[in-house]
Amino acid sequence: MQDEHWMRLALELAARGVGQTSPNPQVGAVVVRDGQVVGQGFHVYREIRHGEVKALDEAGNAAQGATLCLNLEPCCHQGRTPPCVDRIVRSGVRRVVAGTLDPNPLVNGKGFALLRQAGIEVVEGVLEAEARRVNEAYLKFARLRLPFVTLKAGMSLDGKIATQAGESRWITSPEARQYGQRLRLENDAILVGVETVAKDNPQLTYRGAQPKGRPLVRVILDSQLRIPTESNVLTAGEGGGPTLIFTTGRSDVRKRQFIQEQGGEVVLAPEKDGWVDLQFVVEELGRRQILSLLIEGGSQVNWSALEAGGVDKVVFLVAPKILGGTNSIPVVGGKGVARLEESFPLYSLRSFPVGPDIALEGYLHPDPPAG
Repeated sequence: MQDEHWMRLALELAARGVGQTSPNPQVGAVVVRDGQVVGQGFHVYREIRHGEVKALDEAGNAAQGATLCLNLEPCCHQGRTPPCVDRIVRSGVRRVVAGTLDPNPLVNGKGFALLRQAGIEVVEGVLEAEARRVNEAYLKFARLRLPFVTLKAGMSLDGKIATQAGESRWITSPEARQYGQRLRLENDAILVGVETVAKDNPQLTYRGAQPKGRPLVRVILDSQLRIPTESNVLTAGEGGGPTLIFTTGRSDVRKRQFIQEQGGEVVLAPEKDGWVDLQFVVEELGRRQILSLLIEGGSQVNWSALEAGGVDKVVFLVAPKILGGTNSIPVVGGKGVARLEESFPLYSLRSFPVGPDIALEGYLHPDPPAG
């Protein structure tokens, strides 16, 4: 019970690094001696030091014989910093309590093994589900080199994202839109289709109050490069990150060159059913060290993402209003499924209020934090 108590504190500390650790994981650490916290810390990428090193530095000599509690296995390789395992061994701690294994091939149990070889007691798997959830994007990327993909949409109670006349601003509340900024803080990139760009001319920037370590990469799907040249996503704007436009060989070569001159990056992608192949997009983002992707697309993009099988989590913000209409736009369009057995079940579903709206969050896999 004491280990769980201190692990909850470590997890709270880890959460304070949200949006500021990528491409590293969120790590919080607590040094406990005689039932008292003598050191604590959490990781922020720009500050270099890992959470456990910060906690041990704060504890100083009080770390002798103490317990170090942290949510992720400590690193044992040279990166931007020396191995944290070495620092832990030199500190004199007696026990290390960890939330979960780090699946990074450079770590993956080696950190725990080195600590045990040094005579330190290691307790693994304390509040493991919570520890894995905090780092769900990092854990997937560490194993598969692919970003963790969240599909987010705001909709009416009857599942519509726009009226039959195409009006969509705003179905959900200001509180729901603020929650959307929280999701942009958590993610490295945001993706929409060209229809959303042409219709709404969004900036696709993060505009929250908390600091964000990496600029939000803006990803546009545009198979024929129909993006208007005056679009906001082609300018940096306040808080604007780089813009990647995925297109196909059917697009105009001269327009590709013009967009490149405007500061956007055009990426040629293969086609699937006449659209940009989303699997290729996700793999390319992984190659660019993007750990997490937020999809805020329209009806067709949402279907394509689900059909491609790359979505890990769904977040639907549901407003207490009904739009109706056969021709109003559903949250997921496309061809849909023919049989109920082909539907996309959600696991670990939870709901919570966001202002007057309800957020529904679920995973497309039974064991989401495992990636």
